[in-house]
Amino acid sequence: MKISPEILNLVPYKPGKPISETQREYGLTTVYKLASNENPLGPSPKAMDAVKRALDHQNLYPDPSHYELLHTISKQWGFPTKQLAIGNGSDELIDLLTRIFCEPKEGVLTSVAAFNAYEVSAAANRAAIRKVPLTEGYRFDLEAIADYFFAHPEQNIRLIFVSNPNNPTGTYASKQEVEGFLARLGNRDDVMIVFDEAYNEFVRAEDYASAQNYINKFNNLIVLRTFSKIYGLAGFRIGAMIAPEAVVEVFNRVRKPFNVNDLAQVAANAALQDKEFLQRSQQICWKGLDYFYKKLEELGLPYIHSQGNFVMFDTLRDAVKVNEALLRRGIIMRPVLNYGFKTHMRLSVGLEHENEAALVALKEVLKEIPVLAGTPIPTV
Repeated sequence: MKISPEILNLVPYKPGKPISETQREYGLTTVYKLASNENPLGPSPKAMDAVKRALDHQNLYPDPSHYELLHTISKQWGFPTKQLAIGNGSDELIDLLTRIFCEPKEGVLTSVAAFNAYEVSAAANRAAIRKVPLTEGYRFDLEAIADYFFAHPEQNIRLIFVSNPNNPTGTYASKQEVEGFLARLGNRDDVMIVFDEAYNEFVRAEDYASAQNYINKFNNLIVLRTFSKIYGLAGFRIGAMIAPEAVVEVFNRVRKPFNVNDLAQVAANAALQDKEFLQRSQQICWKGLDYFYKKLEELGLPYIHSQGNFVMFDTLRDAVKVNEALLRRGIIMRPVLNYGFKTHMRLSVGLEHENEAALVALKEVLKEIPVLAGTPIPTV
């Protein structure tokens, strides 16, 4: 059986360790998962009420047109439904965009330490992933990405993914940087620019601007959003795309007709309209981040100010050993070795008692594991 080398060499995305697996493996009853950037409040109560009402007709296929949800998004975000599409999580959107725009061996361009799904989708679709180094402060270097595109016409780069804010670093590109980037690459007919804004609702930076503000100015610009983070619907698997009408029309040809199940559509439709829940989720995130910053400073650990619902910090130790010691204490954080960070961990904001338990456990672990000799202190 012949399998293409792109598939054979593909390194699969490794999700956060589940609570149940940790309980079984370590014989624990209480485990706190602060690894996958989930909403600790759970789904919106309005979303859950809507789901319960919809349970009785799950013998029927879901609406393949996503009519109700698209019209709610249109009203909330200010775009016509012809510029909107729904996916089975933003993962499906990323994968299908790669399939649509990239021929085998053509290029997908992003940054080092960008969301791993871009690389997985590129390989799965026989495209070649290209990465530009981060700039100072662990930030996407949009100028360098544009420079790379123009310097390598032979690589036939067809898609550029910009994660803003970025996971796992939590850093962002400013409004000025985004506008400069789009001025150089916007309105081209040989490349599509995709801004992945999964953490958009958590941003506190005053100089941040969503790329959706420029959708109608640049005909090669796409913006992705997710309902997995602030809306608390990770288990339902649902994401959204804002794009030019021509892109949406082709996307709807390629996607499966029933790509998003009925309960996910119902939950997302209700969650969008629960403004009180969204605001409460923001406040919990921001309070949790500020708590993390304070405690990490007390522990002498460098960290990166985050515009997501998580913080990446440097343990100054072997992160594999730190992670194992935390798991034994019932704390699931996220080592980010797969992004090239050997001593860093990513810590999601949880409920107050979860955050406190995580930092208590971390303090204990730091006493057990020695600092790596010659470990550089990052500039943050």
